[in-house]
Amino acid sequence: MRFNRLYTATALAFSMATPAWAATISGQVVDTQGKGIADAEVSILQNRVVTDENGLFTLTDVADGTAELHVEARYFTHKNRNLTLSGNDVDNVIVKLSPSVMDVVDVYATPLHTSTMESALPVNVLSADELRLKQASTLGETLKHEVGVHSSYFGPVSSSPIIRGLDGPRVLITQNGLDAGDASRVGPDHIVSTETTTATQIEVLRGPATLFYGSGAIGGVVNVVDNRVPTELEQSVGFSLQHNSVADEDLATIDINTGTDSFAIHFDGFWREANDYKIPGPAELEHDEHEEDGHDEHDEHDQHDEHEESGRLANSSNDAKGFTVGTSYLLDNGFVGFSYGHTDRTYGIPGHSHASHDEHGEHADEMLIEEEHEEEGHEEQVFGDLTQDRFQMLSDLRFDDNFLNRVASKVSYTDYQHQEIEDGQVGTTFKNQLWEAKFDLYHREYNGFKGAWTLHYKQSDFEATGDEAFTPPSKTDTLAFAWLEEKHFGDVLLQVGARIEHVTLDPVHVHDEHEDHEHEMDESLDHEGHTELELSKQDFTPISASAGLVWDYQPGYNLGLSFAFSQRAPSAAELFSNGPHIGTNSYELGALYELHEEDDGYHIELSDQDVNVETSYNLDLTWRKFSGDFGFVASVFYNHSEDFYYQQDTGLLFEDSGIHDHGEEAHEEHESEEHEEAEMEEHDHDEEGLPIFVYRQDDVDMYGFEAEMVYQFSEPLKVNVFTDYIRAKLADGGNLPRIPPMRIGGGLQYQASNFETGVNVTHYFEQDQLASLETETDSYTMVDLHANYYLDGIGDDTVLFLKVDNVFDTEARVHSSFLKDIAPLPGRGITLGVRARF
Repeated sequence: MRFNRLYTATALAFSMATPAWAATISGQVVDTQGKGIADAEVSILQNRVVTDENGLFTLTDVADGTAELHVEARYFTHKNRNLTLSGNDVDNVIVKLSPSVMDVVDVYATPLHTSTMESALPVNVLSADELRLKQASTLGETLKHEVGVHSSYFGPVSSSPIIRGLDGPRVLITQNGLDAGDASRVGPDHIVSTETTTATQIEVLRGPATLFYGSGAIGGVVNVVDNRVPTELEQSVGFSLQHNSVADEDLATIDINTGTDSFAIHFDGFWREANDYKIPGPAELEHDEHEEDGHDEHDEHDQHDEHEESGRLANSSNDAKGFTVGTSYLLDNGFVGFSYGHTDRTYGIPGHSHASHDEHGEHADEMLIEEEHEEEGHEEQVFGDLTQDRFQMLSDLRFDDNFLNRVASKVSYTDYQHQEIEDGQVGTTFKNQLWEAKFDLYHREYNGFKGAWTLHYKQSDFEATGDEAFTPPSKTDTLAFAWLEEKHFGDVLLQVGARIEHVTLDPVHVHDEHEDHEHEMDESLDHEGHTELELSKQDFTPISASAGLVWDYQPGYNLGLSFAFSQRAPSAAELFSNGPHIGTNSYELGALYELHEEDDGYHIELSDQDVNVETSYNLDLTWRKFSGDFGFVASVFYNHSEDFYYQQDTGLLFEDSGIHDHGEEAHEEHESEEHEEAEMEEHDHDEEGLPIFVYRQDDVDMYGFEAEMVYQFSEPLKVNVFTDYIRAKLADGGNLPRIPPMRIGGGLQYQASNFETGVNVTHYFEQDQLASLETETDSYTMVDLHANYYLDGIGDDTVLFLKVDNVFDTEARVHSSFLKDIAPLPGRGITLGVRARF
């Protein structure tokens, strides 16, 4: 609270130092034929207006000095114009925009002004109708069709985005530029708490975004932009209602914007309820028993029991609701705003069972619900119960007469908790309290350079208690300073930056009843009587730097080249884990531990090896064409990582009785048994153990390509094609696990005056570049349809919409999913709905 009072006083003091405003700028935005462009946005910093039906605009209260006039309109190239003001009004400014088949959108995820076509690094942005079309119940499923982005798919409610093969602690999820503050980076079965249905824009920075967000964004960042802290006065009410057949899902959203001359007020809310989703075939995918080195000898799909029928995936239902209220005080030179959001989610966790049967899915009837099967027939249903409270304070203040001419501040506090409940009993509780503050200090243009300094502090207090508390409570503190600059040299834009941060990870020892259980297990593992391994505080100082060039070598074309040196401090889970993680069906050991073999078996001990920061050298080359009826963005990338943290399968199983090998010897022992029943019981017992994965560091090379092309075949008909490919290899010649396969897709879109429809087809190739003990994933093709009908005379934007996902009810499995063998993608789903704004 003391910090909040200090921040508010500082913001008000800044607001009183506003200079005298003078000039008015007016003009027209036109296309190449001289016709006015309606609804174009014209802005100088936060002072922005929208053109009328003739493309006319007027900006008032513009300060003296040099100002950058920025003009943007959907499906037109952006245009910047520098103006020098000296107390006089500027009239008849004509800004001509060239048409673009590509959707050119401004990006809020970077401190310096940029758009999707002006960045040295490739950027994806989902907004407007495209965002509404692709919205799903999870962030991962919403973004999975974006080039370079896949989904971890831990069922329909726990799917996180994978960027160029990287996820978890290497991909940061933010909301309005601040960490989401949930536990989704700890395990794939933990849901991303950020809601997509209330978002206005979702941005994906592919490649290292460490300069902007720190070492947790070494693989990329996903920034969800919403209007929870309003930046301008708006009077509107919007809502949407929809029903989806594949999970009997109902969804309702509402948002309200209002206010007075000085105060803007925003409210939004959502409600979702869904049952277990339908699947086109058996839930469990059986493999041939004689797999060798992780490769199947036969087609996996040939292993299904021909008598199994399609049904629903057990324990895949979810309920969610939430709301946000926010307000801003609007000043002549910016705004200061505050918001509070609350979210509740209850969701099933497929494959997450603690019953005595095989953890790895030996019994398909445990996972497959026939249409007539009743809920009470299942044993030990496991579900998550998530609650999050989030407070945010944002401000953006301008001081054009000063060397520091702009201060953008962001402060948040997030109180997150989710419980995993088994048969009505709380099994594990995860908590995270996150404080974060970020201040971007912009300086006035100097010798052509525009730039900003960033001060960034973040503290995470994470705790897991219960049966699956595989990592101890810990506090992570991060303090960072960054500097970014850019300058135009004719047709070349130079972007440079550097960041240094200090990260401290401190394990916190908390004694509870569960600790006694842990000690008992340690005693069973360590025959020397060691019941506790002391963990010490770890300190790291990651450094990042990057240089990028964007060359507009001819109108409508550019080349982007980026080189980044990035370092990442390991997460608490990568260092301190020591316990069963049932979400991934494994026993996880952090990099601070090692397995030591002696005559009486294996023991867990602290490692003598030092742990290091992860260092990445990343090179990106991007070629863009963004004007005319044909456009494309094509990228190639190469990433060499040293001391890369990854999980190595030890080939050992953890059981209550100790650690055991699970090689071929176990099968030979079973075959020697005299009675088949005794043989099966012992086999099941062996398979009850969890495979032990240890975090190790090694050098990794990752490379690939991404491309998307759009062609306006005729005024109503548009065609698009995209493809991406990722290859990830360890220095010793092995492969990283769960790397998404190559894919290629495309679509047709037909737009009439009141009607729009389209079809999209995506083919996923088989994945046979496998890690140890990993199995192949077959290829599949997904076909989706959609149609929108726009109603005139009812509000500003009223749409009836229809979507059909997986038109041909294809059975498909996601290679990057931990549940690949027991949780296929949903079958055919039909969504009907309406959305409107008044």
